[in-house]
Amino acid sequence: MALTKEKRRLRIRMRIRKTVSGTTAAPRLSVYRSNKEIYAQLIDDTTGKTIVAASSRDKEIENKDNKSNTAVAVGKLVAEKALKAGVTKVTFDRGGYLYHGRVKSLAEGAREAGLKF
Repeated sequence: MALTKEKRRLRIRMRIRKTVSGTTAAPRLSVYRSNKEIYAQLIDDTTGKTIVAASSRDKEIENKDNKSNTAVAVGKLVAEKALKAGVTKVTFDRGGYLYHGRVKSLAEGAREAGLKF
């Protein structure tokens, strides 16, 4: 039986989630990427709460010329919100996606804005 792209990504995502967990000191930076948009949120897995969230649908993001530049802007936005909330260190959860393209752009944008991971 052949795996679909979605099922393959879910298997990879579960494999990642076995090891990557967010704490109060270093929440998990979770990334979701759809065909049009990209979403990022900081999650404290000990309490099960989302601390900060940002997406390409937010009003602060005007940079919609291409998806990679939008992902960089989302990374910077989530990092700015995290720094306001008192979070400087995170663990990165790529959500089963390859660390390439938009996911990599988001991570680099977050690093540029001051998050450490």
